[in-house]
Amino acid sequence: MRDFVAANPGFSLSLGILLMALLTALVVAVHDVFYQRSHAVQHNFPVIGHLRYLLEGIGPELRQYWVATDKEELPFNRSERSWVYASAKGQNNNFGFGTSEQIYGTGYPILKHAAFPFPDGTATVLRGDPSLLPCLKVIGASHGRRLPWRPMSVVNVSAMSFGSLGKNAVTAINRGCTLASAYHNTGEGGFSPHHDHGAEVVWQLGTGYFGARGPDSEFSMDVVARKVAQHPAIRAIEIKLSQGAKPGKGGILPGAKVTEEIAAIRGVAVGKTVHSPNFHSQFSDVDGLIDFVEAIAERTGLPVGIKSAVGELAFWETLARRMSERGQGPDYIQIDGGEGGTGAAPLAFSDHVSLPLKIGFARVYQVFQHAGVSRDVVWIGSGKLGFPDRAAVAFAMGCDMIAIAREAMLSVGCIQAQKCHTGHCPVGVATHHRWLQAGLDVDDKSTRVARYIRQLRGELLTLAHAAGYEHPAQFTSTDVEFSTGVNRFQTLADIMGYRADDLGFTTLADYDGTPEPAADSAAVPQTSSTALHPSS
Repeated sequence: MRDFVAANPGFSLSLGILLMALLTALVVAVHDVFYQRSHAVQHNFPVIGHLRYLLEGIGPELRQYWVATDKEELPFNRSERSWVYASAKGQNNNFGFGTSEQIYGTGYPILKHAAFPFPDGTATVLRGDPSLLPCLKVIGASHGRRLPWRPMSVVNVSAMSFGSLGKNAVTAINRGCTLASAYHNTGEGGFSPHHDHGAEVVWQLGTGYFGARGPDSEFSMDVVARKVAQHPAIRAIEIKLSQGAKPGKGGILPGAKVTEEIAAIRGVAVGKTVHSPNFHSQFSDVDGLIDFVEAIAERTGLPVGIKSAVGELAFWETLARRMSERGQGPDYIQIDGGEGGTGAAPLAFSDHVSLPLKIGFARVYQVFQHAGVSRDVVWIGSGKLGFPDRAAVAFAMGCDMIAIAREAMLSVGCIQAQKCHTGHCPVGVATHHRWLQAGLDVDDKSTRVARYIRQLRGELLTLAHAAGYEHPAQFTSTDVEFSTGVNRFQTLADIMGYRADDLGFTTLADYDGTPEPAADSAAVPQTSSTALHPSS
């Protein structure tokens, strides 16, 4: 026997491995049957029962790459992700052989082209970037803020905090926004060093007031004023009332993501899950909200906006009425649709609380129109708008700008693994794991973010030209039709029951840059006599 083993080492090794495998299986079987009590499958089918959990664990990956068709997956299907990836990488993002959509399906949008398009060759190029599309309104001008601001991009990055995303992802997005002249929203986690790489920034204040708290852990106006003075990149402050994916529920940052750096920025304990309150401690009614907005604006000089999902309308009716009566209030309103994303939220909130963007935005916008204050507000839409056709529809509904989040994540490398809440994002985007983050090259990914934003703006501009316009904010609700049944299409105006305000667009060159505020801050001169509210 000894001679046989010596003469056949491969057989001996194989036999040893087999015996070890059998011993391991025996130990697992004993554990499954006699010791564990949590899983009936493992008890009734020892050893092989573990395969069920293995397959369940890799099920999303199997479906994503092998089972689902190009149009099936959610929240973004393969065709949508492929378009973002190709745009971000500078590759060919065209599709061949015609549409694969069900264009007669209920809810399908059609953008109507003009018989005589706007000539591409006569388009104004601002600052050497053919895709650059400034906002047609100046944020804060209508309320006489000391530091009004015109964002130079109608496509910007929505709120994703350092905490929900890792430092490399935040840095790459900020640098990408710098390259594309877009602004970057901090998210409710506060302004961090990773948000300070050149891009203009909107500092979001959630119910936890992270980064804006004093030694007593309460909101501090002094801290806010000091931080704004120290960081000129901060161009506006946003009060987060709610977000589409979890309205009425405070933010959640899993303990696995609360590193020492994040704990220091937020003023919380390391490694413990952070639950933001579901209410603001600084106000509890509409007038209190307006007072808070005005106090921040007065102290900092910055425009102040709000972000909210849409549920009951009584709040919006009161807000519009009191803004009209007081001549004060938010300088911009970002409506976040129920289809928006989040790093972590209860399933019921993500699936069933808050109206989707088209419905919610239309209801709120009409309330402000009826109160006569819709022109005083810059309107921002968010919720899966990072594609040219969806963005065009948003502009036709009255949006002045759009904000994107998950699409920006895709451009920085997200593969939609949907593990944001675990801290184990496999591509280093939504994690603080050092090894996983090392795979995200900041220089490369920042360039991809910029390419994606420019490509989105460029295609949006091409759609506008096809409809006969120079700027996508000129889209009207009669330029869009939706399928409403078999062989039936209706205009967006007929479906929604309103038309957005006519901003009296002049020429793109009139909207280059923020005009200097008047000496007494009582009024803001424009780049042209019609640049803020041309038709008013």
